[in-house]
Amino acid sequence: MKDTKTIMNTALAGALALGLASVSSSAIAGKPGFEKCQGVAKAGMNDCGTSKHSCAGQAKADGDAEEWVYVPEGTCNKIVGGKVKG
Repeated sequence: MKDTKTIMNTALAGALALGLASVSSSAIAGKPGFEKCQGVAKAGMNDCGTSKHSCAGQAKADGDAEEWVYVPEGTCNKIVGGKVKG
């Protein structure tokens, strides 16, 4: 009985880990049809981490050159101060 419970717990943990790994890899890939635009995010409105922090919504100042947001492809170069992040 203990062996069956251990096997089930291990299988469940493995399935959860695999699911989380697939979610995080798709988040890193970006959004189809969008590009990352640096230098235009308002304070607290950035889409992801930088060297200064690790999470979205933590930009400290408007227009920080390192902070970025997703915009529709072809839009970033039309925004004053915007630079497509490579």
